[in-house]
Amino acid sequence: MQTRHHPLSGASLLTRREIVSFHYGPQDSGRKVYVQASLHADELPGMLVAHHLRLRLAQLESEGRLRAEVVVVPVANPIGLGQSLLRMPIGRFELGSGENFNRHYPALFEPVRARIEAALGEDPVANARLVREALRESVRALPETHELMSQRKTLMALACDAEVMLDLHCDSEAVAHLYTATPLWPEVEPLARCLGAQASLLALESGDNPFDEACSQTWWQLAAHFGTQRPVPLGCLSVTVELRGESSVTHPQAAADAAALLDFLTLRGLVDGPAPVLPPLRFPATPLSGTEVVSAPASGVVAYHREPGDVVRAGDLIADVIDPISGEVHPLHTRVDGLFFARDRVRYALAGRPLFKVAGATPVRSGKLSSD
Repeated sequence: MQTRHHPLSGASLLTRREIVSFHYGPQDSGRKVYVQASLHADELPGMLVAHHLRLRLAQLESEGRLRAEVVVVPVANPIGLGQSLLRMPIGRFELGSGENFNRHYPALFEPVRARIEAALGEDPVANARLVREALRESVRALPETHELMSQRKTLMALACDAEVMLDLHCDSEAVAHLYTATPLWPEVEPLARCLGAQASLLALESGDNPFDEACSQTWWQLAAHFGTQRPVPLGCLSVTVELRGESSVTHPQAAADAAALLDFLTLRGLVDGPAPVLPPLRFPATPLSGTEVVSAPASGVVAYHREPGDVVRAGDLIADVIDPISGEVHPLHTRVDGLFFARDRVRYALAGRPLFKVAGATPVRSGKLSSD
C-alpha cells in the first residue's frame, strides 16, 4: 500500500488542505479502480465504508489477490469537512461560492477528442489506452484558479483513468440506491444486487455535470463521435452509490457494504476469489426522469404516513404538512407508481422545501434532473 498526499492550491493565506489517497495492488496491471467517500462532506456513511474497505484491501494485497490498482480516498472534500455553523456541519455547498461540491466538474470530450483524433484506429483496446492517456493530459491542463477548482482537479486526476469509479454518498433518510448512466446499467446491475440497492436511477445527463458523469460521459461521447470504424469502448463504469441515510453509520453495515463492493470487483475479475452468488435485484432500474420529487406546499410540521422502501401507488398518501396555528393540514400524495426511496430528515419544512422522492418507471420530469 502507498499513501500519497495531494496539496490543494488557492487557499487563503496561512491555510493549507490536502487530499490523501491510498493505493493498493499492482500499479502496472493496466487496470484501476477508484473509490471515494463523502464528496458531500456531511454524508458520513461512505467514510466508514472506506475504513472497512481499506482493512479488507490490505489483507487482499498481502495475499496477492488484487488484479488491479485500487485507489481509495476516504475524505474527498477537505474544504467541506471544515465548514460548520452553529455546531452543524455544512458539507454539501462551498460557503464561499454557494456551489454544490458534486457539481460543475469539467467536460473533457473536446480536449480528449483533439488529442486522439489523428491516432485512433480500429482496435478498441488500443483506442482505450489512447483515451486514458488523453484524459490524464487533459486533466493536467485544467486551471486551478481557486481552492475549490484545485480540489475538483485533484479528484479528477485520481479518477479519470479508472475502469471502475465508485462515488460513495448518502441521502437524508433513505434506502440504499444508485445513480448511473443509462448505457452503463447492464454492467452496474450486479453492483445493485451485491449492495441490495432498492432503487437504481438512470440518466444520460442529470444536469450540472456531477463527478460520476464527468468520469464516464467522455467515453460514450467519443464512441458516438467516432462510430464503428474507430471504436471507443465504454471504458469507465462510474456509479454514485447512496449508502442509505445520514445516520446510517454503523460498523456492521459498513463492513457489509465494503464486502459487497469487493464482491462486485471480484465478479469483474479485479479481485481473485470465488464468484459470489448474487441475490435478486430488489427493484427494477428506473429512469431518473421518472423520479417524482414532492415539495412542501406550505410551511409546517411534516408527519409521514409511509417509510422509505415502501412500494406505493399513484394517489397514496405519503405525508402531511401541518400548520399548528391554523390547524390546516396539507396532505401530500404521490402521482406515480413506484418505490418511496428517500425523504428529508427535517420535520419542519419551509414552503418549497423538497420532502420526498418516489422512483417511477414513467418519465414525469425533464431538463435538469439532479437536486441542488
